[in-house]
Amino acid sequence: MKKNRSACARRRQFSGQFYRNNRLNLALTLLNTVLAAVLNLAISWLLQQTIDLATGAAAGLNLAQLGWATAGLLAVCVVLDASEAVALPRFLSRAMGQYREYAYGELLKKNLATFTEENTAVYLSALSNDANSIETNYLQKLFSFLGNALLFAGSLALMFWYSPPLTAVALVLSALPLAASLLAGPGLAEAEEEVSRENEGFVASLKEGLNGFSVVKSFQAEKEAFALFSGHSRSLQAAKCHRLRRGSVLSSVGSTAAAAAQLGVFLAGCWMALSGWGVTAGEMVVFVNLMGYFNLFISALPDFLANRAAAGALIDKLADALAVNVQKQGRAVPGKLEEGITIQELSFSYKAGEEVLRGLSARFEAGKSYAVVGGSGSGKSTLLKCLMAGGTGYEGEIRYDGVELRQISPDSLYDLVSLVEQNVFVFDSSVRDNITMFRTFLEEKVERAERLSGLRGLVEEKGEGYRCGENGKNLSGGERQRISIARSLLRQSSVLLVDEATAALDRETAFRVAGSILDLEGLTRIVVTHALDEALLRRYDGILVLKDGTLAECGRFEELMERKGYFYSLYTVSQ
Repeated sequence: MKKNRSACARRRQFSGQFYRNNRLNLALTLLNTVLAAVLNLAISWLLQQTIDLATGAAAGLNLAQLGWATAGLLAVCVVLDASEAVALPRFLSRAMGQYREYAYGELLKKNLATFTEENTAVYLSALSNDANSIETNYLQKLFSFLGNALLFAGSLALMFWYSPPLTAVALVLSALPLAASLLAGPGLAEAEEEVSRENEGFVASLKEGLNGFSVVKSFQAEKEAFALFSGHSRSLQAAKCHRLRRGSVLSSVGSTAAAAAQLGVFLAGCWMALSGWGVTAGEMVVFVNLMGYFNLFISALPDFLANRAAAGALIDKLADALAVNVQKQGRAVPGKLEEGITIQELSFSYKAGEEVLRGLSARFEAGKSYAVVGGSGSGKSTLLKCLMAGGTGYEGEIRYDGVELRQISPDSLYDLVSLVEQNVFVFDSSVRDNITMFRTFLEEKVERAERLSGLRGLVEEKGEGYRCGENGKNLSGGERQRISIARSLLRQSSVLLVDEATAALDRETAFRVAGSILDLEGLTRIVVTHALDEALLRRYDGILVLKDGTLAECGRFEELMERKGYFYSLYTVSQ
């Protein structure tokens, strides 16, 4: 029960975004809906008056009055159409914009440690296909359904005013479309969820195909890649077809039953008119007209309820995904490392029983530079991940100036520590925007970051407004790495973690980038590197050598070479 209340509360938070700061547009749209229902009922009444006047039955209005009434209703119709053309699009635009923005804001609260293990296709699907489905199948139909409900109530009242006996017949016959729609309705929400699941697979397949395009081409795996894409595409279209078929059956059954009920009322009204029950030709025609509104609501009710349930299921799916792995709070620490980082008996595993780090202890003094080397799978990158709180499920201790990492708030940690990775993400924007991450900094601070990171040459040649292209395609590998370094310098982080930043660069560029990192004085630099270059290694204050998740050796380059241990073997083989 408590879990259900929590789920309902999460749904309300998300669905509430449709109406937040959107009251005026909502009120105008509702007003238009109410007035449109009244207008349609007035047109039905005018139709009855016109037919009765034409057939010689008693009518309340003469021809001139009918003409003026018709002109007035048409004028109101034009005004309502114009108002709806403004209010409804504005409501939908703001509603879906706020829904997506709220969801993305919640996404940014995710814990860095676990987000990388999640399936991002869930969020891509939820914020694109699922959001479109919610807008089209629920929000857009919400006001038309409310209008139909008002027409239903108004039609019932008007029909009862004209002829209670014929109204009773209409109510009995209207049970047909209602029963038919209720029988055909179940399963639409499940079909919508199936479309959402298949869309996740399709988006994931498309993303993999684009990200791995070079691998596909180099291995000549075009046919296999096409087969994978085609399989997901066909599954998605099959799910959409099933959902459309469900909706079509629901609509068709309701429409057929509604037509049968409408014809039944027409025949009953004809019999009553001929039998002297006081039903005029105008009333009989208006009954048929009002039955259309009557049955429109009845046939639309199951479809609307099914779409509402489907929209709720899609909202719940996104809300549930965003509710897990949320970033936890902790204590704030100073933005400058004064003493150092201490690691004590650190162990970490991605899977139970498969330790990547085992009992590792080390100390990094503030302001010094350290290289972390070792063979593939030795735990180098995992060590940096743990230092960045990317793996909080570790055993042992990691302390920044004596404060255990688990107790430090993520925001405070990210102010203290910056990470430069091998794969630098670059936005399709200007060089300056990528350095500042779209924030405002003093000009002298930006210039300092550009100078220390070695970006001044690029800026002087092409300007800060130079567009980097999608994922930095207009930049060289070295320039992308320097942008990442400049970001860290601009934030004035006290600790710089570098994870194989030069692995994909040519030897000369890698040497220059690594040299730029070592030239940064005042920062604590911990650099994971595969390149064992003597000129660079001699500049580090310490070298940590990992082997099978343990600390095999540590010391300066000269000391390690004199020992002729594991590092000596690694270095000799690499030359």
